[in-house]
Amino acid sequence: MTITFNATSELPTRFGHFKLDIFTDKKGTEYLAISSGTPRNGCLVRLHSECATGDILGSLRCDCRDQLELALRKISETKNGLVIYLRGQEGRGIGLANKIKAYALQDKGQDTVDANISLGFVVDERTYDTAIAILKYYNLSEIQVMTNNRQKIEAIEKAGIKIARHIPLWTTTNPYNESYIATKQRRMGHITSDKNT
Repeated sequence: MTITFNATSELPTRFGHFKLDIFTDKKGTEYLAISSGTPRNGCLVRLHSECATGDILGSLRCDCRDQLELALRKISETKNGLVIYLRGQEGRGIGLANKIKAYALQDKGQDTVDANISLGFVVDERTYDTAIAILKYYNLSEIQVMTNNRQKIEAIEKAGIKIARHIPLWTTTNPYNESYIATKQRRMGHITSDKNT
């Protein structure tokens, strides 16, 4: 995967002071690399898939925004981490319009897995080649990864990057996302934890 570094700036936020780097892939899709401190081996890393409904609108149907904010707080506290924000991965890679169609199917009783399948997609359409390319841009060969998703762990390890520590990002559920999170655990193998370690 070929990526191009495009821009950098300081980014003060309510979660702390970060550096923001922007990369593009060959299709022109832009990706954000948000860092606290200088990314180096052993640092905290989260690969965060774009979620407009959660990250921007604060939807209670998922846990995406909660996980993003928790990851940003963690790297701000340690001053040693990187969050890679992966554009083009809405709805586990099916796009925003199809994600909303999947929501409508869920409103009629399907779970998040069956809804995607009903729309003609596999359970998870995402790949992590761009994220791996960004990790390698920073010369990271060993990281602490913040995720509940085993596929992300497998993609990192397959690329030859050592995971020194795995840190689950478990957040408080609500009546709107309890079923969604339970489905990710039961049918997608997401890691279950009742606290962050």
